[in-house]
Amino acid sequence: MNSTTAVDRPADTPRHPPAARRPVPLHAVRLPGGRSLRRHPRATAVCALLLAALLAVAVRTLITGDFPLPVSGVLDVLTGGGTRGQRYIVLEVRLPRLITALLVGAAMGLAGALFQTLARNPLGSPDVIGFTVGSATGALAVILVIGGGAAVVAGGAVVGGLVTALLVHLLSRRGGTQGYRLVLVGIGVSSLLSSVNAYLIARASFGDAQSAAVWLTGSLNARGWEHCGPMAVLLLLLLPAALLLGRPLRMLEMGDDAASALGVSTERVRILLVLVGVGLTAAATAAAGPIPFVALVAPQVVRRLTRATGPNLLGSALTGALLLAVSDLAAQRLLAPTQLPVGVLTGLVGGCYLVWLIARGWRSGRA
Repeated sequence: MNSTTAVDRPADTPRHPPAARRPVPLHAVRLPGGRSLRRHPRATAVCALLLAALLAVAVRTLITGDFPLPVSGVLDVLTGGGTRGQRYIVLEVRLPRLITALLVGAAMGLAGALFQTLARNPLGSPDVIGFTVGSATGALAVILVIGGGAAVVAGGAVVGGLVTALLVHLLSRRGGTQGYRLVLVGIGVSSLLSSVNAYLIARASFGDAQSAAVWLTGSLNARGWEHCGPMAVLLLLLLPAALLLGRPLRMLEMGDDAASALGVSTERVRILLVLVGVGLTAAATAAAGPIPFVALVAPQVVRRLTRATGPNLLGSALTGALLLAVSDLAAQRLLAPTQLPVGVLTGLVGGCYLVWLIARGWRSGRA
């Protein structure tokens, strides 16, 4: 492949002269022990706006449905009051589904930021390079061949994601895992695993195949506390790990040689980041199926909103949560009372994003 094609460009390669993107000044906050924390004012403001938007979408989701409730009624239920019917609708139907959507979206956005930064390529998200499909293969093998509950399915998704990550890493390793090679090998492995998934469904009974096909679309229908509980625990463990690895990840963006010169153990950090990213991807896939494009779109959206360099980990997680919550609300209400799988909506959004990305690259002479 020609070295000037779109797939091997760094994710944040500037398209305009420096005058078109003015650098945003950083503020340093002094911490105890002589340390300091860099604060990006625009990124802080964007994260605050994302949190406000998440709150608005959450309220809208809780009060909207076949049985509309006033905001005061929802607040009454959340504080221990309300009728038996209101408590069932809010606490057993809408709230666990909303929390699952927020957690899954945050995990996918964060995983997308990690892998795109590692690959130094905007197409290097886990759903493009096969990690999501690998997790789905592991979960499908458990559902259709072995059988088991939600915990066993989650374990199968984690194993499938790890095996896929190892396979992609070994096949793309040639003097270090580099951007375009990782993306191309990942696309090939993803296609291979998609064939495996189709074979597993073809061998299953009619009922199991129908359920598996819906699950592969990516859906939040009928998600309860048994789904969002394990997801919350894993995110509480993996989010701090990802944030702690943010500084060496930022250095890896400059290249392995520069990062090594600054004291970063590149291979060790890369392996840790892949493990965290695969864990996030597998947990999200086990909870809601392989929902497409959230991991691809969220880091790029927040990068353009904040105009900040680096992986933008927290902003990507918030953007992923907002994208999935809005998509799920639309999936519930657009054709009500019929509820669409949320993967259909995110697929439409991701398709529009890819068209825009190709058109933008074409105009700038990169495609």
